[in-house]
Amino acid sequence: MSADEDLKKICLELMRSAQPVYLTTIDGNGHPRTRAMFNLRNEKRYPYLIPLFEKHDDDFMILFSTNTSSPKIQDINGNKAVSVYYCRPDESRGVNFGGEIEIVDDSELRKTIWHEGMERYYPSGYDDPDHTVLRLYPRKAHGWNQSHTFYIEL
Repeated sequence: MSADEDLKKICLELMRSAQPVYLTTIDGNGHPRTRAMFNLRNEKRYPYLIPLFEKHDDDFMILFSTNTSSPKIQDINGNKAVSVYYCRPDESRGVNFGGEIEIVDDSELRKTIWHEGMERYYPSGYDDPDHTVLRLYPRKAHGWNQSHTFYIEL
């Protein structure tokens, strides 16, 4: 296995186990705004989504469910550049992905990622008008594994 393959494996392991994941957007004043999000790639919490994400091990696709009315949607409409951070601080490991995120209007995808408890945020179900899916195909990854840092162009 090459060094890049080893690093990609570390990234995928973090994506599959970290909880929560942190999304940073840029607000209208140019300031970063970070918030914790549900990690839909977490295999223990969302085992039914494993087949969806296995198809995206090579491109590291990241999905989020969020409220259409949330400030992050305003931020993204103004500036699509984001970073997404997965970490396991107890293991001294973390990875930050960067790229341009998109707002996805896809009823089937909203239905696919729907899980029990989401009605708390979206009372009308997966097609609630306040339910939005965000998708990122990262362009770069920068992280740390124990005492080593790494950078990957994706």
